[in-house]
Amino acid sequence: MQNSSSVDYGYLRQLVFGLSQNVLDPSRDYLFETRLTRLLRNQGMSRLDELVEHLKARKNPSLERSIAEAMTINETSFFRDGRPFDLLREELLPALIESRRPLRGLRFWSAACSTGQEAYSLAMLLHEHFPALTGWHIRIEGTDICAEVIERAQAGCFHRIEINRGLPARHIVRYFDHAGEDWTVKPEIRKVCNFRQANLCSSPLSFNRSDDRFDVIFLRNVMLYFSQETRKTLLAGIHRVLAPDGMLFLGSTEQPADSSIWTPVIAGGTCYFRPRQPS
Repeated sequence: MQNSSSVDYGYLRQLVFGLSQNVLDPSRDYLFETRLTRLLRNQGMSRLDELVEHLKARKNPSLERSIAEAMTINETSFFRDGRPFDLLREELLPALIESRRPLRGLRFWSAACSTGQEAYSLAMLLHEHFPALTGWHIRIEGTDICAEVIERAQAGCFHRIEINRGLPARHIVRYFDHAGEDWTVKPEIRKVCNFRQANLCSSPLSFNRSDDRFDVIFLRNVMLYFSQETRKTLLAGIHRVLAPDGMLFLGSTEQPADSSIWTPVIAGGTCYFRPRQPS
């Protein structure tokens, strides 16, 4: 075990913050040991202090990004915390579909999508419960700062353990192809999902064209390690790309940093937010 006193964890924490805005508390420095093990091995190193000295001696943007990505939490599962999905199915989507009937299109964004289960859950929900959307332009965007998890999301291939977390048996049979221990999302679900690498804390956001408007945005359990100022900036950007009658879902313990531009709505045992113009 490496002597932790020889490692400049402050340098690593600042590096991660600069690239991802994640604020890592010194009490969690031990995570660098566990999450950077493979990266160290790939670099031909065995100790964190070697990595730090290497970075200090020569700037390496690609390696720095890899460190920030490795320190990003990628916890997810299918239909995680099912209440937002239930509320969408029972109340919010029927009204939204009616209002979008002239356009025949819906757009969703799974921000910090990890390996894609949230986006695929939305696609299965739409396919299962809203057959009237056949022929509509449905697009579910998934973004994440980590290239590795985006590759997995694009592949749509999940291990048996991942499949058993949150998926009803009928969904497994209907929407996945099975080969050994792996299950792959079927083409009719994958075709409405688009995944790409993007940093939520970049300016401007990935979606900043005048026609970039989303009807539903999931930004759940993303801002737990962001500073208050970073949260405020991010949610101001989210506000700009959310349709005036759209819906934002945050994690169950999260609140908007600027309450002047969001209206909380409690329904179905959960809370979502509607955008409003600042007073």
